[in-house]
Amino acid sequence: MTYSYFCIIITIYQKNMIEYIKGEVIEVVPAQAVIECNGIGYAISISLNTFSAIQGKKEVKLYIYEAIREDAHILYGFYTRQERELFLLLITVSGIGGNTARMILSALSPSELCNVISSGNDKLLKTVKGIGLKTAQRIIVDLKDKIASTGIDTAAPVTSVIASANTEVYEEAVAALTMLGFAQAPSQKVVGLLLKEEPDLPVEKVIKLALKRL
Repeated sequence: MTYSYFCIIITIYQKNMIEYIKGEVIEVVPAQAVIECNGIGYAISISLNTFSAIQGKKEVKLYIYEAIREDAHILYGFYTRQERELFLLLITVSGIGGNTARMILSALSPSELCNVISSGNDKLLKTVKGIGLKTAQRIIVDLKDKIASTGIDTAAPVTSVIASANTEVYEEAVAALTMLGFAQAPSQKVVGLLLKEEPDLPVEKVIKLALKRL
């Protein structure tokens, strides 16, 4: 009985005790990375930005946020402290949970998100899956004065993650994914990453690969 009580107390006060996890990359997919540290494999939820940053690396360091609920203990990992700071700001907004915050950070880079918020671009923000106009406006109102504390450059324009890709393939793939019901912003992000990795991919292949990442 004493041991059980002790474990419960430790669990309650364990929240946010992990600053980062550094170790070998065992597996990485767009939504999750498995990092082995001292013989323990940690399943960590990640954004597309972090996925892009750690893909191909053998060892990484991810900054951690622990979400502890009665039914789950979820680790969210971020390649930079700034991305984690934005995540923490996002989840303070009413109606934004961890998964929605991760979706926003998958659709937009930290600098792009700060630019969108500081400029009040609710139209772009609401293209993220699960974000309606009211929620987009609430994010802007709640965070516009807070993003300065992150130290992220808000002057960077929102641009495609790829500059020299086949524009026609890019546009056709994004249009097709949008018609299939996927939000525009994350579709643009995934298609851009795919064409950055393999610029000569045909549109059919891009769409098939994108469906596996969205």
